[in-house]
Amino acid sequence: MNLKALGGGLFILVAMGALIFLPAWTLDYWQAWTFLTVFGVSELLITVYLIIKDPKLLERRLHGGPTAEKEASQKIIMSIVSIGFIAILVVSTLDHRFHWSSVPVPIEIAGDFLVTLGFLIIFIVFKENTFASATIKLVPGQKVISTGPYAVVRHPMYSGSLIYLMGIPIALGSWWGVSVLTMMMPVLIWRLFDEEKLLEKNLPGYSEYMDKVKHRLVPFIW
Repeated sequence: MNLKALGGGLFILVAMGALIFLPAWTLDYWQAWTFLTVFGVSELLITVYLIIKDPKLLERRLHGGPTAEKEASQKIIMSIVSIGFIAILVVSTLDHRFHWSSVPVPIEIAGDFLVTLGFLIIFIVFKENTFASATIKLVPGQKVISTGPYAVVRHPMYSGSLIYLMGIPIALGSWWGVSVLTMMMPVLIWRLFDEEKLLEKNLPGYSEYMDKVKHRLVPFIW
């Protein structure tokens, strides 16, 4: 399982590199190298932490994507999300190559910080919630988590994911890539509502938790 996790992470990184450097048609793209380093190191550190501290959560995280979902709606959602993630990389790279938009270097570096921040939030979520599956389902023994980031918003892992997704096109030097993410937002919100519906119906205490923590993604806003 550990080799599968590490190998899977390496495969994803190589695939992302191909989706970036082939459309760019050059390796002279420092923004891409910096982003891939930040992404790869962040992913590796979280994987190593799960290997050592929470192998059961690691195992649950290995089973994700459209084929792992049971509900037809979630298969559709995750298929769109997967295509959207690829589109963010490709559109951002084409934007950089053909100079459709211009992002100042300090902002590009800030994009890498957003990627790091997003992964840091996800890491904190994993430390707080061992039930954080990659699919929408309940696991044996699951209980409501209302501490740590869950005391601030109901879906902190989604919050972290959106932050690092926002950082990717900025780090790659593209405003058009950001527009792809905005088009994905309705689908991500659809998934969030589906998850809340399942938890409210099947997880004891979740309705009371929803009454206590009002905001889903952004503190004091929504």
